[in-house]
Amino acid sequence: MISNTILGTDDLEKSEAFYDSLLALFGAKQVMRNERSILWKSETSEVGIAVCIPHDGQGATNGNGSMVGLKAGSISEVEKIYETALALGGTCEGKPGERKPGVFAAYFRDPNKNKFGVFFVHP
Repeated sequence: MISNTILGTDDLEKSEAFYDSLLALFGAKQVMRNERSILWKSETSEVGIAVCIPHDGQGATNGNGSMVGLKAGSISEVEKIYETALALGGTCEGKPGERKPGVFAAYFRDPNKNKFGVFFVHP
């Protein structure tokens, strides 16, 4: 049902560096780039994540209560994704840990303050 998620940015090059490294952990790479936007997808998913400079010329803003959820394959992958995001200039919104029985998660914001949760649900 979802083809992609688009997040606003005021600095396409800074976002490119952040997402090139972070999304590589999911096997994703750039599949489209122009002067206003970049789209990443992995070979195993039709759903992508994109960043773009807002069309209306106004500054990019993040949504209050909005979050992109990322699926991890293990607890150690949650931790690695979280640590990588922080090393790339992201900020902590919740350290890795068990949130409820069977659900391990961490939360961070990208340099544009877009919020992400990364989740591993125990089988």
